[in-house]
Amino acid sequence: MYRRVLLKLSGEQLAGKFEGGIDSELAAWIGQEIKKVVVAGTQVVVMVGGGNYARGAQLAGHGIGRVTADNIGMLATMMNAVALADIFNGHDVSARVLTNIKADQIADQFTHRRAISDLKKGHVVIVAGGIGRPYLTTDTAALSLALELECEVVLKATKVNGVYDKDPAQFVDAKKVDAVSFQDAVSDEAIKVMDKAALGLAMEYTLPVVIFDAMVAGNILRAVSDDGIGTKIS
Repeated sequence: MYRRVLLKLSGEQLAGKFEGGIDSELAAWIGQEIKKVVVAGTQVVVMVGGGNYARGAQLAGHGIGRVTADNIGMLATMMNAVALADIFNGHDVSARVLTNIKADQIADQFTHRRAISDLKKGHVVIVAGGIGRPYLTTDTAALSLALELECEVVLKATKVNGVYDKDPAQFVDAKKVDAVSFQDAVSDEAIKVMDKAALGLAMEYTLPVVIFDAMVAGNILRAVSDDGIGTKIS
């Protein structure tokens, strides 16, 4: 059982049954899944994406500069984080939001000291704003944050239950791979489950990444228990 983990959730997952925004019923369910992990004694950091509201790389152009577009994307992650924390707290899952972009009226500023303190108090720490700078994805921000907070693994929630030898949406004979080396994950262009810069950072500091489907009951706890669920990149 890992002592401290980082769970990366995408904005698209939080939209659930809707085309955009946040699915509060799904968010409450995710909160209960995370609570199982906290009760088992593991500290949880959550990094949220913002694609259900805005994605910087897609907004850029047509008069919107890339830096502005990425800033909009970071604001989208903040909307998800504060909504998620409210839903968690409303369903008896103690959560705190910290942000890497300055927004004092909405959430507390992220500091290493504050995050560690909240984790030790048993709170789920939800981090908004990505890494706080443009041109870097929330995947890369997740790896950086996990290293800073001394997490033992990054759990990347995806729409599929791991890495496949080819796209399972296009090929019925695609086979799931239980383990992948950092070198293969970075060099293989067919592996697109995580940003290559993020995987490069994980490789440099030998921080394992588990790619798994978080939308199945018990899967987050299974991933934290390191029972072989999904695909482990290490």
